[in-house]
Amino acid sequence: MESTLEIRKRIHEFIDIADNRILRIFNGIIDAEEKENFDNDPSGYPQVPDYVYDRIEEAREKYLKGELKTSSWEEVKERLKNI
Repeated sequence: MESTLEIRKRIHEFIDIADNRILRIFNGIIDAEEKENFDNDPSGYPQVPDYVYDRIEEAREKYLKGELKTSSWEEVKERLKNI
């Protein structure tokens, strides 16, 4: 099964070559999804999209593998003082 990220990339690539009929279908899906989200959460606050969670998970994996540079709070404060 493809991951959300793989599906998203595939759809982005397809959109660039899609004809008018396909674009209208996608637009209809988006409209229905937006209406459903509003119906389920009438507060009007936007939902966090899946790609945000995907990016957080990617960053977390890099952090756990030691591939992500991090800074201590003291280092951050020093950099901010120098701005």
